[in-house]
Amino acid sequence: MLVKVYGSAVFGIEASTITVEVNIDKGIGYHLVGLPDKAVSESSYRISAALANNNYKLPGKKIIINMAPADIRKEGAAYDLTLAVGILAASNQIKSEKIDDYIIMGELSLDGGLQPIKGALPIAIKAHEEGFKNFILPKKNAKEAAIVSDLNILGVDNIMEVINHFDGNKLIETTTVDTRAEFYKHIDFPEFDFADVKGQESIKRCMEIAAAGGHNIILIGPPGAGKTMLAKRLPSILPPMTLHEALETTKIHSVVGKVKNTGLMYQRPFRSPHHTISDVALVGGGQYPQPGEISLAHNGVLFLDELPEFKRSVLEVMRQPLEDREVTISRARFTVNYPSSFMLVASMNPSPSGYFNNTDSPVTSSPAEMQRYLSKISGPLLDRIDIHIEVTPVPFDKLSDERKGESSVGIRKRVTQAREIQTIRFKDFENIHYNAQMNVKQISEFCKLSEESKNLLKIAMEKLNLSARAYDRILKVSRTIADLTSSDNIRPEHITEAIQYRSLDREGWLG
Repeated sequence: MLVKVYGSAVFGIEASTITVEVNIDKGIGYHLVGLPDKAVSESSYRISAALANNNYKLPGKKIIINMAPADIRKEGAAYDLTLAVGILAASNQIKSEKIDDYIIMGELSLDGGLQPIKGALPIAIKAHEEGFKNFILPKKNAKEAAIVSDLNILGVDNIMEVINHFDGNKLIETTTVDTRAEFYKHIDFPEFDFADVKGQESIKRCMEIAAAGGHNIILIGPPGAGKTMLAKRLPSILPPMTLHEALETTKIHSVVGKVKNTGLMYQRPFRSPHHTISDVALVGGGQYPQPGEISLAHNGVLFLDELPEFKRSVLEVMRQPLEDREVTISRARFTVNYPSSFMLVASMNPSPSGYFNNTDSPVTSSPAEMQRYLSKISGPLLDRIDIHIEVTPVPFDKLSDERKGESSVGIRKRVTQAREIQTIRFKDFENIHYNAQMNVKQISEFCKLSEESKNLLKIAMEKLNLSARAYDRILKVSRTIADLTSSDNIRPEHITEAIQYRSLDREGWLG
């Protein structure tokens, strides 16, 4: 008897429906075709043990299973349940009249229990698009898939629940999640708060500007000055994710199996990879492409601590994603795109010893050593970082002060208001949502300067020896500062403040 059951394969962050055709005929043998990888090929052993331990059996006949389309590689153990149900239906051990309405996925344990799968959300989205009514999957993935409305999500713990469901003995309960209610309930609880940071008012101001305009930022300062502490609190002042952003972010994390039991992701991601990370782990790729850290940071923050310690090749592969806000990974048979629109926050010591070149430092480095250390970061990468700020250690009287600083909630209100101004400004541009994304054309349109502001900028660039690449960055940052004050025009004080945030562009700043 021939039976068709349906599973799904995930490529990039999109899913494709896989038709599993099971034919049982006279003879002996088990033949699995359709480009399965090793994990799929080994499924026969897991299926055989799982069925035997639940008083069912693998038929002693000739079993031919085709996974179509046959030219797409099938990966992972998530097809175990699909194949098992197909075999049971084809051998008349379960009823198969309504099996066409189901997408079925799950990895089997030898006792018939089900292990969680990767990519449940993209699979559920594709199932809904293609008109399937039901999706059977492991219970641990049910909340994640239930984000998709108008699709019955049937979470199960073992294969017997699936068998009883199709035989009509006991139907599986549908998992439902009120996505909007859940989303807005969790939205206002940041884990870290700027109120915990003592002193550093100028750096907090910098962080506020960076968050308001989506600007990349680099913090330069000695050990213990608070660079990491400040960076970890940046997501708490970013505007709350929209439902669309939350879905997009959850989709990427679903592909790598990193979605928690809450289902939808409510907080913006914060990724902080170690400096020994490889190129592939950072930008994505591999034999079977997976998203890297920059895609997992999509709609959130990527924090690179001790930037000069990262391999130069790793930092250079970030150039194109920083510009295009997506990563394209090409292979001979297919190409996948992963979104990577993130805010880059980098931190670094000013020298190998960790301290500025002054006599009060415990260890000092010569200007030549400091320059050599800083030159590990290429000009083109620095060109993509809008704000450079020096972080100095907090004095004792501020550390011991019992008073709390301004909370993240207060700062976030100002940031959100500034972002709303930018949303209106860029409503006619498809891929531009905030100031950091402006290109030369938009800068000339939205960053017009008065004669006074122009002269101020000219004098600053000549006196401070600012490089040419600083010009556009100063205009973008000054536009954001103006937005924070709800000003239509960029005023001289906005330009003055923006100029302060280009430390690494000043020739001789080490002196």
